[in-house]
Amino acid sequence: MVYMCLEYCPPCLSDDDNSEEGLTTIHSGRHEYAFSLELPQTPLATSFEGKHGSVRYWVKAELHRPWLLPMKTKKEFTVFEHIDINTPLLLSPQAGTKDKTLCCWFCTSGPISLSAKIERKGYTPGESIQIFAEIENCSSRIVVPKAAIYQTQTFYAKGKMKEVKHLVANLRGESLSSGKTETWSGKMLKIPPVSPSILDCSIIRVEYSLMVYVDIPGAINLSLNLPLVIGTIPLHPFGSRTSSVSSQCSMSWLGMGLPERPEAPPSYAEIVTEEQRQSVADVPAAREELDGPLFAYIHEFRFQPPPLYSEIDPNPDHARRTEERRLDACPSR
Repeated sequence: MVYMCLEYCPPCLSDDDNSEEGLTTIHSGRHEYAFSLELPQTPLATSFEGKHGSVRYWVKAELHRPWLLPMKTKKEFTVFEHIDINTPLLLSPQAGTKDKTLCCWFCTSGPISLSAKIERKGYTPGESIQIFAEIENCSSRIVVPKAAIYQTQTFYAKGKMKEVKHLVANLRGESLSSGKTETWSGKMLKIPPVSPSILDCSIIRVEYSLMVYVDIPGAINLSLNLPLVIGTIPLHPFGSRTSSVSSQCSMSWLGMGLPERPEAPPSYAEIVTEEQRQSVADVPAAREELDGPLFAYIHEFRFQPPPLYSEIDPNPDHARRTEERRLDACPSR
């Protein structure tokens, strides 16, 4: 809902001055008008401010006055195209491996190898990325492992493209001398407050990537680029969820209730083992005197499988008659 507040001090006007039908004269004083505008159902690009372009949304209001120029005002508002990271694509791990051999004229040193992995592709601002990496330096130089998050802005206009890359966050590991190996077991790199990814806009794209690299003095760095998607709906603790408005709220006590369908009982094979069935089959001689209709009945059904599980009563009429007999047997007061 949008409200427009208007203060107007018109010149000397009377109702006779407004001769056209359908027009209302606004008298001196403060007037407020409430109106609403529905955004289109088609996907809208997230609001964004970049060096070479931007995505902006605003509401504009105009006041037309007789014999004077119209008065105009506008108010900007922010639009988010929600990205739910609780999808199989964004929850999949990202990994890579590279190696590099340094050469100097006719001398060739040992290789430098790098392997890195992160738990998923989608994150939200404020989260920390756990980086698992292994760096092995078999060269003769001292190298430094590093990691950084980059934002890439791509602008399209008139058949041309302009790309801008920004450093978002970075970290540095320990220097590695020749023959040394370093392992990152979940090294944390926090994502600062940044705008979400813009992937479906035809004129502007905003993408992110995690670069894990080895800084090699006097040579081109050995680097791995792992793509990232910065979303708006954070990771759900109990798995994926939809991108509806209700999914953005924290889990309420309703979500912690009992399951809608009860669990089925365990199967027959989980309760009775093969040894138990064989032991019943081998009846000891001491029980031969108990042979008879009663013992045969017990022996036959002792370890038989239970009836199939069903939530629907197979004998509803029998259950109703049983309930009626119980009510009839109850003494009146």
